[in-house]
Amino acid sequence: MFAVTNVTIHQPDHTIPNGTIWVDKGKIIRIEHNTVEDAIDGGGFNLVPGFIDSHIHGAMGADVMDDIEALKTMAASLPVEGTTAFLPTTITSPETDIASALERIRDFKLEKAPHAEVIGAHVEGPFIAKSKAGAQPVECIRRPELALVKEWHKKGVLRVITMAPELEGAAEVMEWLSEKGTVISAGHTEAVYEDIVSAQEKGLQHLTHLCNAMTGVHHRNVGAVGAAMLAKELYSEIIPDRIHISDEMLRILYSMIGPERLILITDAMRAKGLGDGAYTLGGQEVNVKGTRATLADGTLAGSVLMMDQGVRNMIEVCGADWYAIMKMASENPARRYGIWDRKGSIEVGKDADFLLVDDHFHIHSTFCRGEEVKK
Repeated sequence: MFAVTNVTIHQPDHTIPNGTIWVDKGKIIRIEHNTVEDAIDGGGFNLVPGFIDSHIHGAMGADVMDDIEALKTMAASLPVEGTTAFLPTTITSPETDIASALERIRDFKLEKAPHAEVIGAHVEGPFIAKSKAGAQPVECIRRPELALVKEWHKKGVLRVITMAPELEGAAEVMEWLSEKGTVISAGHTEAVYEDIVSAQEKGLQHLTHLCNAMTGVHHRNVGAVGAAMLAKELYSEIIPDRIHISDEMLRILYSMIGPERLILITDAMRAKGLGDGAYTLGGQEVNVKGTRATLADGTLAGSVLMMDQGVRNMIEVCGADWYAIMKMASENPARRYGIWDRKGSIEVGKDADFLLVDDHFHIHSTFCRGEEVKK
């Protein structure tokens, strides 16, 4: 058992200045409104819940589709940017490759702590619109098939699937997945407003990297993006790297949808943390220069965004406050993916996944289930 004291503790509904948090066996067991002796000095930093990245393909040279060592690399590297839990995300690939990736995610273990926790899998594709493929390999795109989804579901880790709800066969797949409690997200889609509304009746709950690879707002058809603004039941991922979405659109989305329904993601690929150069994504060459990752034709191919930088971008561009950041980066994904009972906020009984950050969200320390990671 240990305590971290002299910190400002940010909880969902209030803030505790000069507080103390007690941890035992990886869980938060007590929160006090005072400082104590014989504890880790938090240096006056802010204590906030760890980030949950629910859409990430890779980092530090590793990709989810590689092997189990890639998962180890990702899990070990992500706490540096404040991510304490994540959903490894597959890319459109042959069905056997996706099945193998799901098996690796199911079997994943990392003996050396601390590390970010794998909380399930995000399957992005292959049931998507070819015209909205983006950096998803077109040759592997296929129509939705329930039998295939059932086989993937048997692996026991499928938390969310990104698909185009307008495709033939999608309704049957969505209805079945909805019954199983899997999150269905519209992405890489030609769906117009009416398609999204119809898909909601089949179980659609979510939109993948909003504004990217989907129908945008037009004054005679507001598209999938307009549906995200109007449908109060839908959550939406956003990539706050200031590349995938312009600053002006970020402000519009933040104003129209708000932190209650936005989820911050990185959609990062293997180049994250490595710098400029040539990399691969789904067997395609990706050129990384600065903060931009593109295919040869200029198509954006994921990102190299760090979660903490994404958070600072939302503060700078949208004026997001502490409450809003915790909602978008921690609470919303925890609620959406069924782990709110143990992650996503600083509360007694939850996993000791928390960050010590300064007033500008620069990370001093990350704790993953009670184990400290120094930046």
